[in-house]
Amino acid sequence: MQAARIRIGTRGSPLALAQAHEVRDRLAKAHGLSEAAISITIIKTTGDRVTDRPLSDIGGKGLFTKEIEDALFAREIDIAVHSMKDMQTELPDGLALGAVLPREDPRDAFISLKHANIAALPTGSIVGTSSLRRKSQVLSIRPDLSIIDFRGNVETRLRKLKDGVAEATFLAVAGLNRLGLSDRITAIVPSADMLPAAAQGAIGLEIRAGDKEAEAFVAPLNDVDSQRAVTAERAFLARLEGSCRTPIAAHATIDGEQLSFRGQVLSLDGQQKYDVSRSGAANASRDIGLAAADEVLSKADPALLVRSSA
Repeated sequence: MQAARIRIGTRGSPLALAQAHEVRDRLAKAHGLSEAAISITIIKTTGDRVTDRPLSDIGGKGLFTKEIEDALFAREIDIAVHSMKDMQTELPDGLALGAVLPREDPRDAFISLKHANIAALPTGSIVGTSSLRRKSQVLSIRPDLSIIDFRGNVETRLRKLKDGVAEATFLAVAGLNRLGLSDRITAIVPSADMLPAAAQGAIGLEIRAGDKEAEAFVAPLNDVDSQRAVTAERAFLARLEGSCRTPIAAHATIDGEQLSFRGQVLSLDGQQKYDVSRSGAANASRDIGLAAADEVLSKADPALLVRSSA
């Protein structure tokens, strides 16, 4: 693979490109290559093209990944760079997760031009978010607030805030850090108040299954602790997504060889929720996530598990 130009595939948003450049720089350093030896191919996805509807209304899987994965299958690219929270929990046959980069801060950022935190928002304030999870969590904390859909990349959403479309919004701390926009954060929300989305803050490198050359090429970038943490979170999500469509949050941390996991399932209006905690050996991360999901399925109020008609 090193003799030829290596092709990275990515979405074209500023955040996606920042992540692709980080991957390129890490690969070049790991293998003693020049940046010119690794090209970046921009691929537009369904999620990029359809911006006039909430993501939950578009439906389907892989809204931000399918076209990039198609390019992998077609051998137009060698490595796909994804925000792992956008990846399907079950990858298409023929593709594999090659590496998980060291995870950035997984927490959510509260952003407002006028107010210090969510508690300071006046009654009835409008909050913009395109995330079903964030909407439910905000309503769980402040049921008096009004939530509107906020689509677009990071800069677009910040501009909407400046234009007065909403009083506040929430964005991933990781994305703001990677874009050099951490100064726009009004307050970082503790995960105890708003548990992050599964795999938030993690970058995943997808390759063709069985491509030993690509596997060896991306291996130096893999961070074992980050991989184990997101494995637990994605296992939790995968088990629940098979039987329900409802806001789901998950976060795992690693301390030595011990993994601590928290999961959460909420009703759409945020007025009901079920929290679950598990811990165990870090090398059993998938089993921990699955066990946590099974507890939700067996013990949580069935009203939380909104059955899908799909």
